[in-house]
Amino acid sequence: QVQLVESGGGLVQPGGSLRLSCAASESIFAFYYMAWYRQYPGSQRIRVATITAGGSTHYLDSVKGRFTSSVDTAKNTVYLQMNSLRTEDTAVYFCNANKFSTNYWGQGTQVTVSS
Repeated sequence: QVQLVESGGGLVQPGGSLRLSCAASESIFAFYYMAWYRQYPGSQRIRVATITAGGSTHYLDSVKGRFTSSVDTAKNTVYLQMNSLRTEDTAVYFCNANKFSTNYWGQGTQVTVSS
């Protein structure tokens, strides 16, 4: 069973930065891709960023230029660097990994952007 452990959420002022981490229980190379999602209260999860073990990335339009995902294959960890944060980025962020068409999820971490 794949386990994903997230960390790095918290409270930050608008314009600030946070870095989320997601540590996987097995090699990143075992996954087709990994991704970050966010979820607003009462809404479905929205994919924010996708990254492969090779480092290829794709981003939601509203975070392009502000968020950057990276991967450390030696640590089996992916990161989401979030800069120029806005109040609308406030959400619970989830790490996701896809392996053999099965999705695995982290426990989620709250990001709150507020003055």
